[in-house]
Amino acid sequence: MKKKSFYKNEIIKTLYFNSPITLADIASNLGKSISLITKIILDIQEAGLVEEAGIAESSGGRKPILYRLNPDAGNTIVVAMDQFVSRIMVMNLAREQVVSPVLIDLDLAKEEFVADKLLVVLQQTVKDAETSRSKILGIGIAVPGFVDVVKGISYSFVPSPDKVMSLRDYLTKKLRVPVFIDNDSRAVALAESIFGAAKNTTNAMIVNVSWGIGLGIVANGKLYRGENGFAGEFSHIPIFNNGKICSCGKVGCLETETSLKIILHKVAEAIKAGKPTLLKKTIKSDDSLQTQFLKFVDAVERRDTLAMELVNEAAYNIGRGIAVLIHIFNPKKIVLSGRGAMVGDVWLPPIQQAINEHCIRRLAENIEI
Repeated sequence: MKKKSFYKNEIIKTLYFNSPITLADIASNLGKSISLITKIILDIQEAGLVEEAGIAESSGGRKPILYRLNPDAGNTIVVAMDQFVSRIMVMNLAREQVVSPVLIDLDLAKEEFVADKLLVVLQQTVKDAETSRSKILGIGIAVPGFVDVVKGISYSFVPSPDKVMSLRDYLTKKLRVPVFIDNDSRAVALAESIFGAAKNTTNAMIVNVSWGIGLGIVANGKLYRGENGFAGEFSHIPIFNNGKICSCGKVGCLETETSLKIILHKVAEAIKAGKPTLLKKTIKSDDSLQTQFLKFVDAVERRDTLAMELVNEAAYNIGRGIAVLIHIFNPKKIVLSGRGAMVGDVWLPPIQQAINEHCIRRLAENIEI
């Protein structure tokens, strides 16, 4: 019975990550017989969790049936938190967004009672989703900073309101829905490795360009977490002799010259100094950082001189940091993701330049960025 339940869970996971898929491909992925997979699929189908999704192409003989999870059999709630904005979305089992995302302005470094404010929004989201659609199966929360994914603790920004229970357990109890939390950069890396630009890549580094500079590492096909689960604190490698204090309390970290927050600070300084830029007319003193960043992206798209100069400078310095990591991890692919990816391909040439200048050629020549 335990074996059957295990295989059922593995089949559901395979369908979620690979739909639509044939029975033969499921059997191949799991290393099990088609007859066993067929039997379990029929059981899951009877329960309304799986449905047929058309016919696959065939090189000869009978065309196999494709299967997928029934999109309406359940929903998940995903929460993407960064230091200033939290985005909440409801997704069906076909990984499709079923309602418009909810955006919450939360400055994690300054706000008190972040967990309780998040809880109120999640309670309403669960209520709305279950009233109008189908059952919520789970909630996943990605949050910046140090996160213990095993214990469900956010050490940096979202402490649990309960002195005994972890944040994960506290929210699970209050919402009566399973809750999972992880670091935002590792969540980004997991997503890119399963669905995105690092798919089918055994060794990759995913750089999360945001208000800090995060990193997720895929090593030998698996997300690398390190001994305590904290691997990937890319923002805090000491790389500059600039005397600038980082948010971590150390001096000269990568973040102090490259984060989106720092770039926007440099924009404000340049405007104050009278440098010519489109941003002088568009950015207002009362704009949130998120609004400022969107205006900065627009300026980059319009090839504003100041905006391009700041992107090139930050990208080159990120490339210097990446060059260090290349010598250690020897990845096949480097992916730039996160909020900063909205700026587009202008990141790539200066990063490539830095890698060319600071990497041993044999290590760098076959890397895809």
